[in-house]
Amino acid sequence: MTVTGADQDATGMTARRYWWWDRRRSVVLDVGLALVSAFECAWEGVRFAGDAGLPVPLGVAFGLVAGSVLVVRRRWPIAVVLVAIAVTPAEMAYLMGIVSLYTLAASEVPRRITVVLAGMSLAGTLIVTYVRTQQDVANAADGDFRPGPWYVPLVSLFMSLGLTGPPVLYGLYIGARRRLMESLRERADSLERELSLLADRAEERAEWARTEERTRIAREMHDVVAHRVSLMVVHAAALQAVALKDPAKAVKNAALVGDMGRQALTELRQMLGVLRAGDAGRRDGETSSAVPLAAVGAAAAAVAAAEAEDGPCLADLEALVGQSRQAGMVVEFSVEGDPVDCGALVEQTAYRVVQEALTNVHKHAAGAKTWVRLAHRGSEFAMQVENGPSDGGTADAGLPSGGNGLVGMRERVTALGGVFVSGPTDAGGFRVSAVLPARPRKA
Repeated sequence: MTVTGADQDATGMTARRYWWWDRRRSVVLDVGLALVSAFECAWEGVRFAGDAGLPVPLGVAFGLVAGSVLVVRRRWPIAVVLVAIAVTPAEMAYLMGIVSLYTLAASEVPRRITVVLAGMSLAGTLIVTYVRTQQDVANAADGDFRPGPWYVPLVSLFMSLGLTGPPVLYGLYIGARRRLMESLRERADSLERELSLLADRAEERAEWARTEERTRIAREMHDVVAHRVSLMVVHAAALQAVALKDPAKAVKNAALVGDMGRQALTELRQMLGVLRAGDAGRRDGETSSAVPLAAVGAAAAAVAAAEAEDGPCLADLEALVGQSRQAGMVVEFSVEGDPVDCGALVEQTAYRVVQEALTNVHKHAAGAKTWVRLAHRGSEFAMQVENGPSDGGTADAGLPSGGNGLVGMRERVTALGGVFVSGPTDAGGFRVSAVLPARPRKA
């Protein structure tokens, strides 16, 4: 887990906080400005004491106290500005007035308060400057300098604006820039968190896609291979039983076993070829960075397309039932209704359901009579595979069971929007029923 810049700043500020200062550099800057302001006010306090008829030490002390208030400019900017305005008639604290106005404008103080205090400072400076300039002009009236009536107001206005306007404007600019940087930092942190969430979700989706693809491939392998191998085992058991008694039947069973094996190998080779082709296309299209979700999707699309083109259909069910009959199963096959044009995926699913149901009969109900019923119902296609109780006189071929047959059938049917039902019958057998739409719903 990464730590964002805001978290790092917050951690650093907490670890290195000095009273109301965030950094040591801020402490040094404010203390230095306060010392300079105190010395300035102390020096100006000498003249103030002379003009006011006060003892010089009192004027110096007053200047030191007033100038040192600048040290709290970050904590109480309004108070510092008010002190600077208060000592304006004494003609001192010029540095404190400039710095305090800048600090006030750059802080989070409401703008109306900033405007009011800046206006008070401008008015105070204008009045004091006007009075002092008027006195200087009156004292110099006996010399060669003869200013016009515009001189005093214009000089006073320029000086007051020069002492008030630049610090306020610069403070507003710095405050706006600081808020912009904070908003950008917050936005960057938010985007970082969102990207992290998106990456986690993408990884989850990729993992889900891989899991679904593995499950689908395992189901296909089970449906394609299990039925053929089951028939091979049944025929091999029959071959072993009749090898000495009926050589002709043994030869026929051996030929059937060979055919079943070749068919199983052909279907298995086709499926593995499609998977390898998907892997080759994915490797050719890969860049330097892996794209797991796209790769899985490409492989899934390739396999699905190949199945839709070359997979079994309803016309192959008669041959499928015939293979079970050749293995010794008594099977009745019936079709009801007028055939309709079903999608390739529907026909494949119907074929796989019947195939898996017959395989389960071979595994769990050897010698049982079986009924395979198909029905076309306009927009629906129904199928049912039902077997009676197992014939105790028939030897069990000992076929293993993984418990995934019914699960795979249900997944196939429900994926197309159909209904799947399975369970034992009252007669002691087992029934598998499924209803599929003639045109499957789009995912």
